[in-house]
Amino acid sequence: MKPRLLAAACLATVHLLAATPVPLPDDPACTAADRGFMRRANELAAAASAHGNGAYGAILVKDGRIIAEFEACSTTASDPTQHAETGLIALVSRTLGPAAFKDAILYTSTEPCIMCCGAIRAAGLREFVFGVTALQVNRLRGTKVPEDPLQCREVFSRAGSQPVAIRGPLAEDEGLVVHAVAYSRVVR
Repeated sequence: MKPRLLAAACLATVHLLAATPVPLPDDPACTAADRGFMRRANELAAAASAHGNGAYGAILVKDGRIIAEFEACSTTASDPTQHAETGLIALVSRTLGPAAFKDAILYTSTEPCIMCCGAIRAAGLREFVFGVTALQVNRLRGTKVPEDPLQCREVFSRAGSQPVAIRGPLAEDEGLVVHAVAYSRVVR
């Protein structure tokens, strides 16, 4: 990259990082182990962004170890369903089978959208942890935040399905930096 372009890119990133919303406190129900797994989900989110996709990553943990991971690839795959969560669930379903979801925990770098919530429910997952809230991502991007936004906890409470334990936000400070860097790539 030419020095002038590199300087402009650095300035844009610094500006966005300065405009990053104040991170919400971590959900007190989250553990040190949760934080370690969230770090990996954020690494996948950063990789997804570096590959030209949205900054979203997800991992599936069973018995304290990662059994699958996925970075969002909606843009590069030209498939709007390839969010981190839906892509991970599809991958695990094909390679490990539906039994892999029993007693597993999904870690996702950002609060799941409605489509991803549907996939989580359909997979039969009973627990997930998310990093950054969708509201904070919207604030970072300068998107108008709805007055009464639909959040993942409400989706699951209104779906009438089996109870799903949801923890988050977690490590939102780290996740917002990943989103700020990703967004700086888009606004250049």
